[in-house]
Amino acid sequence: MAITQRMDLRQAQSLVMTPQLQQAIKLLELSNQELTAYVEQELEQNPLLERGEDERAAAGEESGRLASMEALASDPTDAPSPDRLVDSSEYVQSGTMGDERQSPLDTDYDNLYNTAEDRSAERGGETSGAADSGFGDAWTSGGSGGRTDFSDSEFGIEQTLSKPETLREHLERQLYLDIHEPTERLIGLQLIDMLDDAGYLSGDLASLAERLGCSIAEIEAVLGRLQQFDPCGVFARNLAECLALQLKERNRLDPAMQVLLENLELLAKHDRHQLMKLCGIDAEDLADMVSEIRALNPKPGASFETADVQAIVPDIMVWRRQDGSWQVELNAEQLPRLLVNQQYHARVLPKTQSKAEKDYLNERLATANWLVKTLHQRATTILKVATEIVRQQEAFFLHGVQHLRPLIRRDIAEAIGMHESTVSRVTTNKFMATQRGVFELRYFFTAAIQGSDGQAAHSAEAVRQRIKELIDTEAPADILSDDRLVTILQGQGVDIARRTVAKYRESLRISSSVQRRREKALRSA
Repeated sequence: MAITQRMDLRQAQSLVMTPQLQQAIKLLELSNQELTAYVEQELEQNPLLERGEDERAAAGEESGRLASMEALASDPTDAPSPDRLVDSSEYVQSGTMGDERQSPLDTDYDNLYNTAEDRSAERGGETSGAADSGFGDAWTSGGSGGRTDFSDSEFGIEQTLSKPETLREHLERQLYLDIHEPTERLIGLQLIDMLDDAGYLSGDLASLAERLGCSIAEIEAVLGRLQQFDPCGVFARNLAECLALQLKERNRLDPAMQVLLENLELLAKHDRHQLMKLCGIDAEDLADMVSEIRALNPKPGASFETADVQAIVPDIMVWRRQDGSWQVELNAEQLPRLLVNQQYHARVLPKTQSKAEKDYLNERLATANWLVKTLHQRATTILKVATEIVRQQEAFFLHGVQHLRPLIRRDIAEAIGMHESTVSRVTTNKFMATQRGVFELRYFFTAAIQGSDGQAAHSAEAVRQRIKELIDTEAPADILSDDRLVTILQGQGVDIARRTVAKYRESLRISSSVQRRREKALRSA
């Protein structure tokens, strides 16, 4: 049989992910902050998108609400109707557990892309957007006295507030006051640059000496002076040196204490017998020395940290009604509110001169309508998943973590008729505010541990909490080993292995029974 080349025409069906579909998938897993950044970027790029204003929405509430829903349900590529604003705030913002009603746009879009999604390896996306800002001319001279005038629109009162002093600024101020020789100041500035956030010296002095062209002795001489700066303990190269500097300041660095600092690993293990032998002291002296060490600051530079702490903003609010049912509601304050200005599009389109301009306006309109529709679908999907989680974990909300039932994402997906990957995206970086605190949605998904009767009836998180409670309530004279914990849990109907107990105990950062026995003996000494 001869091997020849030929051309064949074959027809086949395949599901291809469009760029907009890929972007919709990415929007689903964004956090509130990431979504806000993405929306801000779209507002800068799309002239047909506007930020929703409460006053404008109130003025057109009666006439615009029906038109908004019609526009959302329509095809974005259809010819627009003039004098109409499409508002992205038409979300399904709340739901009742067990409510099967769906909005007109609840078309289960995840079924459209999940098959293709399983074949695609693309993940992530650019979600950041930034806008430049400046103060402008905030100062104007006036009068013969050179009086300064502040413009309210350009210079806010918050910009006149003083900022906290950083660790570097605090040390540099002391450096210029105490050290006057230029070479030593240069070495001191280089050593300040080598400090980490805790105030420890990170880096090799030999490399610094080679780079500056001086001897290690000169660097160590400057370092010795810098180690006398405030806060006490700064410029230490390790924990032992940091504690030694603070004890030296208090005139408490005697030979016994020096030996104790050289054996901090034994102190961490609470091996007091070996420590007493090495230091040549009795139990009472050891207890006093340990108390002195505990009063020291192991991170002297940490008090100068000025990093802003980002508070967790919940996406879903859950509370119990008076009739005993559960109210599940989206946090409306965190939902981006967008308007599609179709009036502007209808006014400008007839005035365009070229086909490229018309295509640009139509493409921007389609993109704006798609974004509004996608934001609505995202909010609806999050609400459906959260409502089902509350329904299946009702015992947790009523009685606490010990009643958290085993749950996997497939259970939620099957209950609401969505793909498991959709549920996985929804539960990423989403938080729920409840009467028991704020929890990430992933918290409610835990593996199952078999009961003594062979049935999967215990949540791994509930078992982990039970282990913690048993250890917290153990008596100093009766420390529970991992084997004892296994016996107790099996007596409570939990079929668990010793290695699993050890893994859960370590995840809770609880030391072993030997360590806990030493700790409690040291406290009672």
